[in-house]
Amino acid sequence: GYIPLGFLLALGLMRSGWGGWSWLLAVLGSLLLTLTVETVQNFLPMRIPSNVDLGLNAAGGLVGASMAWVLQHLGALRRWSQFRADWFTPQAHGSLVLLALWPAALLYPASVPFGLGQVAERVEDGLLRLLADTPFLAWMPVRIDTALPLSPLTEAFCIALCLLAPLCLGYADLRSVGRRAVFLVMLFGCALAVVAVSSALTYGPTHAWSWLTPQAGLGMGLALLLGLGLLGVPPRWCHVGLLLSLAVSLSLLNRAPASAYFAQSLEVWEQGRFIRFHGLSQWLGWLWPFAALWLGVRSLAMPPARPD
Repeated sequence: GYIPLGFLLALGLMRSGWGGWSWLLAVLGSLLLTLTVETVQNFLPMRIPSNVDLGLNAAGGLVGASMAWVLQHLGALRRWSQFRADWFTPQAHGSLVLLALWPAALLYPASVPFGLGQVAERVEDGLLRLLADTPFLAWMPVRIDTALPLSPLTEAFCIALCLLAPLCLGYADLRSVGRRAVFLVMLFGCALAVVAVSSALTYGPTHAWSWLTPQAGLGMGLALLLGLGLLGVPPRWCHVGLLLSLAVSLSLLNRAPASAYFAQSLEVWEQGRFIRFHGLSQWLGWLWPFAALWLGVRSLAMPPARPD
């Protein structure tokens, strides 16, 4: 975790004009952070500070900062900046971050393939525990009917919308139809690979493609057709498509219950060998759609950018 921290700190300082001080400040920042974390653990129950953790975390920050320094001097960061200027509009900041985080969000298993943001049951359970034995518990809405699982056709439609959301997010900031077509192929390839890895980590390598059900194939095919049809759509309409895709998919996902079998399979991540990793990917899976919603609303609220 400290390798990307040191890398991003050094990169941010370089681009902010700190020059030769960026490497040293990134290393010192990583060191101070891990020192603070290890010091605070002296006052937390069930936590033990470790000099080994301190050394390894500081070494991670050193490696990350050194990687940024080497890439800067080799010209790789300059070439990336040129590539970004050629392919993306100047307003592409938050969308690039979200697109880079999307594969990591997909790593945590989901009851519906590519279905991020299914948080309703967790939020409801958390509020019930928080408001227990208080007068505010009566204010909680009560579900009268038991939530029904998604039908195969509805699940396919939901999968298509979940794939369409990052497509529209990327389309809105790409400069040409040809670049959008390349992005379409890359996004589908990345989605297939990441969900296969997630399934292999959860159920075993022999079940890497067990998620590829008929409804998943139908949903992916529908998303591919919609993606091809949207290649020439103006950027603002892409943001509209992003908001509509997220709104409908979140509504469908959060009205459907997770199966008991799926809940048992999550124990592989939450109590097994991925216990150190599952929290980060889980939070990414929960929050990614809502961050994309905020970005889409903000983009539509801004005046249209003039073509350069």
